[in-house]
Amino acid sequence: MKVGCIGLGDIAQKAYLPVLSAVPGVELHLQTRTPATLDAVGDTHRIPVAARHTTLDSLLAEGLDAAFVHAPTAVHPEIVERLLEAGVATYVDKPIAYEYAESERLVNLAEERGVSLFVGFNRRFAPSYAQCAEHPRELILMQKNRVGLPEDPRALVLDDFIHVVDTLRFLAPGPVDHTTVRARIVDGLMHHVVLQLSGDGFTAIGMMNRLNGSTEEILEVSGRDTKRQVLNLADIVDHKGQPSIRRRGDWVPVARQRGIEACVHTFLDAVRAGQVLSAQDALATHELCERIVRDSLEQASS
Repeated sequence: MKVGCIGLGDIAQKAYLPVLSAVPGVELHLQTRTPATLDAVGDTHRIPVAARHTTLDSLLAEGLDAAFVHAPTAVHPEIVERLLEAGVATYVDKPIAYEYAESERLVNLAEERGVSLFVGFNRRFAPSYAQCAEHPRELILMQKNRVGLPEDPRALVLDDFIHVVDTLRFLAPGPVDHTTVRARIVDGLMHHVVLQLSGDGFTAIGMMNRLNGSTEEILEVSGRDTKRQVLNLADIVDHKGQPSIRRRGDWVPVARQRGIEACVHTFLDAVRAGQVLSAQDALATHELCERIVRDSLEQASS
């Protein structure tokens, strides 16, 4: 199976290439416009020179079976469109695009062409979060906070808060009937944002504070007088009378802990089996993010 990796930045180097280079039966091809990076990464992963490409045209000429897109978000649409038009099963980092209309267009193109489009919402596959889907979930709380990093609202929501949005959607035990958004934007930069989703018997609250004092990610699901808490995608604390702690094993790879390994294998297994994966559910997350951006900007201007 010929698999392309487009964009060789931190996420590709630290998370995806160690997994992809270890998958049996994969002939890995790399593409970036920066020759020095291409050579350095190619040498690290022992990729033959013939499988290193500086243009998308050269990569597509290899007749790829699948491709992973880890280029900057701004260029996702043009790259994804070319891959889909070429009939290449495509895995793209979230978000598909900064604008919902562009994301919708690409998802529809994939459906029309009958080509897989898979969005890398890795937290759905992280073992600690996947286990929360088996826990009572009358109340879901998720925080993803950072230090000293107010940002443009659209970039913050689509590049980062989207993880919180998708995780709440994934863990919601039923249809969402009500959605509420609150945010603080100062001088055009978003300081924090809070999303509340609710439906029959449950409430899900997600928040991001970019002036938090520390970087942290905390997920809590509770119901039926029990609670499960996940700290930084690693340690799990179960509360039922007395808390009990399960810590991540010392030798568990980060890519497995964060769900990236399972994401990659789910996508490639589908490609091997000839199964077409739809991005319609991922698109629903993008649509909710668009609403968050819109509502936040309206609040700031009122």
